[in-house]
Amino acid sequence: MTEKILCVDDDPSVLQAYQRGLRKQFHIDPAPGAEQALTAIDAQGPYAVVVSDMRMPGMNGIQLLSEVRQRAPNSVRIMLTGFADLQTAIEAVNEGNIFRFLTKPCPPEILAKALAAGIEQHRLVTAEKELLEKTLSGSIKVLTDVLSLTNPTAFGHASRVRRLVRTICDQLSVEKFWQFEIAAMLSQIGCVTVPQNTLEKLYHGRAPTSEEFQMLEAHPAVGGDLVANIPRLEEVAQIIAYQQKRFDGSGVPSGSVSGKQIPLGSRILKVALDYDTLKWSGLTDVDVLVELRQRPGWYDPEILAVMEAIVGFEESFEVQKVAVKDLTTQMTLAEDVITTEGALVVSKGQEVTPSLRQRLKNFARNRNLAEPIKVLVRAKAGSRPVQHAAQS
Repeated sequence: MTEKILCVDDDPSVLQAYQRGLRKQFHIDPAPGAEQALTAIDAQGPYAVVVSDMRMPGMNGIQLLSEVRQRAPNSVRIMLTGFADLQTAIEAVNEGNIFRFLTKPCPPEILAKALAAGIEQHRLVTAEKELLEKTLSGSIKVLTDVLSLTNPTAFGHASRVRRLVRTICDQLSVEKFWQFEIAAMLSQIGCVTVPQNTLEKLYHGRAPTSEEFQMLEAHPAVGGDLVANIPRLEEVAQIIAYQQKRFDGSGVPSGSVSGKQIPLGSRILKVALDYDTLKWSGLTDVDVLVELRQRPGWYDPEILAVMEAIVGFEESFEVQKVAVKDLTTQMTLAEDVITTEGALVVSKGQEVTPSLRQRLKNFARNRNLAEPIKVLVRAKAGSRPVQHAAQS
């Protein structure tokens, strides 16, 4: 077996016995105390199994395995003690989430079986985690790719909003920020049901018809329902469903939820989405912030204040014109990428990623793109910025 096992005991003779009796079956690392065990986990981990004695000076076995659970949650934890009693067992299971509870002296064959079972459990846990992570990342990629192909305007909106959400989360020191970033990426997935010309009308500041307004109102619920089918994204789905809910409780979805009851991610999204929509309709930063302030009850005041602060600290960018073949990942599209016939391929404001660059190269081979393309690149130190990213 290639998985490593960490054995912790303050009795050197016990550790030597572990290594002599189990070295042919397992990879054993010894630790003469809790402090040394935690150092080994940080420096030499991950360990498939951690076996700890109960009675040790300083930190006891329950405390150690509880800390192991925090630092290395995938490590399977086994308690080995000569002081077996019901209360110790209960504490070990409840506080350290112990996989096995063995008493000393423990016959070598019993300990070996417990270690083998621990390694098998570790394999199951890590395999399931890998499967979930691949399923999660794959599902997100499929949805964003579908949106980019079917509605590049909505995809561009989501891409720009993602950057704003990331910045707001940094300022607020938000935990689980990955959920908010995914919610921003998928916030417009419900727009697969909305015609692209309807979204373009909205982003150019033109009022939608009553029928178009109903479609726009429905897209958060559609997106939330789609995302809710992906494992581990239940909270993200709720953020998406409430992205247009106003702080005073008005807006969709209908109901009595208001204020801090609205998911934090939704409150952040609401500010970022409306900022971006107004910005890309042609308003300046000042005009956008004035407009947001003139909508009483729409936004969480704390988040709106953060948005006002970060707009003043946008990085400076310079506008350049480049061919598709010269695009790099340090660039942001400053204009829509269109064909020579005027068909929209990619909406402006998107960061150039390897996949986007490859997509444009592939598209250029088959159809004529209008080149060169205007892009934003970060201004070099000492140079005079042409315009800000939020203003381009």
